[in-house]
Amino acid sequence: MMEFLIFVGVLLALIIVILLKSIIIVSQSDIVIVERLGKFHKELSGGFHLIFPFIDMVKSIITIKEQLIDIEKQQVITKDNVNILVDGIVFLKVTNGKMAFYNVENYKKAISNLAMTTLRGEIGGMYLDDTLSSRDSLNSALQIALGDAADNWGVKIMRVEISEISVPSGIEEAMNLQMKAEREKRAIELNAEAQKVALIKNAEALKQEQVLNAEAIERMADAKKYEQIALAQGQKEAMNNINEAMAQNINAAEFLLAKGRVEAFLALAKSENKDKILVPYESTELIGALSVLKEFVGKK
Repeated sequence: MMEFLIFVGVLLALIIVILLKSIIIVSQSDIVIVERLGKFHKELSGGFHLIFPFIDMVKSIITIKEQLIDIEKQQVITKDNVNILVDGIVFLKVTNGKMAFYNVENYKKAISNLAMTTLRGEIGGMYLDDTLSSRDSLNSALQIALGDAADNWGVKIMRVEISEISVPSGIEEAMNLQMKAEREKRAIELNAEAQKVALIKNAEALKQEQVLNAEAIERMADAKKYEQIALAQGQKEAMNNINEAMAQNINAAEFLLAKGRVEAFLALAKSENKDKILVPYESTELIGALSVLKEFVGKK
């Protein structure tokens, strides 16, 4: 009886062990690689699963969460033969557990080494200034280069970040001096450009002023021209009137001469100069002129 109880107990324990070996609960963030008799059988995703104990074996549990791998700091020589220290971070995610387990022994180590060699190759083809100023393009080039190899390992490269680029102290001092010189150069160029713009604007203003002055002079000349034309036209009309009057009356010419003599004599008589002496000269002509005026006025 005791032996039977022991047998039943062992059998129950064996059944429990078999059941426990048959049940697998996989986390949502993992992939379980199962082999059957030494060969790949299937991948188990998150949830409850049953397998055949002692026939099916769990070979690996791989996370499908995004992972990061540090690129160790290393010395790299640029195209212009400058030694710099570079390190970075690779962000990746497993997309195919079977390939990640069977195609490479350790995908993390493989990607880390590949990132280091790829980084050396990329920076080796760039000048120092381009390396420091083109991190985005360098990150993109590394992501593309790593992505081609990682596809064969069932891994997707999400992004690559170059975290630090260190240059020797002597090179850094020279770069600082160069940057200072560049800033001073830009300041001088900006100042010269500002002076150039100011000179151009002053020249344009002077030109505009000269144009306006020339236009004003031209308008004044036109006005004087029109004034002279008008005066000449008036004088012409006056002469025509005089000629017509003279043609109609033979005494008209004598009237004009006599009028001029009388006006000149009156102006001389009204002068306030005390040193003048009024002497009748050709009195007969003056009297004759007065008579002509009287006769002409009488006829009118």
